[in-house]
Amino acid sequence: MITIALSKGRIYKETLPLLAAANIVPAEDPEKSRKLILDTNQDDVKLLIIRATDVPTYVQFGAADLGVAGKDVLMEHGGEGLYEPLDLKIAQCKLMTAGLVEEKPRISSRLRVATKFTNVARRYFESRGEQIELIKLYGSMELGPIVGLSDLIVDVVDTGNTLKANGLKPVDHIADISSRLVVNKAAMKMKHQQISAIIEQIGAAVA
Repeated sequence: MITIALSKGRIYKETLPLLAAANIVPAEDPEKSRKLILDTNQDDVKLLIIRATDVPTYVQFGAADLGVAGKDVLMEHGGEGLYEPLDLKIAQCKLMTAGLVEEKPRISSRLRVATKFTNVARRYFESRGEQIELIKLYGSMELGPIVGLSDLIVDVVDTGNTLKANGLKPVDHIADISSRLVVNKAAMKMKHQQISAIIEQIGAAVA
């Protein structure tokens, strides 16, 4: 049995044609079904539908053999126990710092940074020799600088329209983001033939 972890939304939709190239077609639409485990046209392949941020964890601990996750999520997770054989070149965006267009005086002696990517932000600012105060948020990052919660945010930026609409501007580019195929290291050994075939077929579709 091969289990593939996916999250609903943009990544799922853009992954479907790549899975189809490996002759894997879900039996149901996760947007319409309440099921968290979906059958496919192949008896020995199942899809797990989970939160995007949980994909690397499910794959790391072997609850899923493969998964599709954004590079932002993988950077935050750390990638332990995972192989990352393919850049799927889908769901592309940038991970950036952003702040107010009209900059205000610093809120405290340390730079305050609001983000859900606390590990990434810490590593990034440490690499620049800057000490920061991190504030973990789970959504609506743009509010941070507006209401005086933070000086900057670290978030994924697609078009930049949301930043602009809220009086913010991109500041520093941290990383280019796209979705990656990840594989559990133990599963790669135990189910090498099946998993290698899937990687090869998806890789050909990406190319």
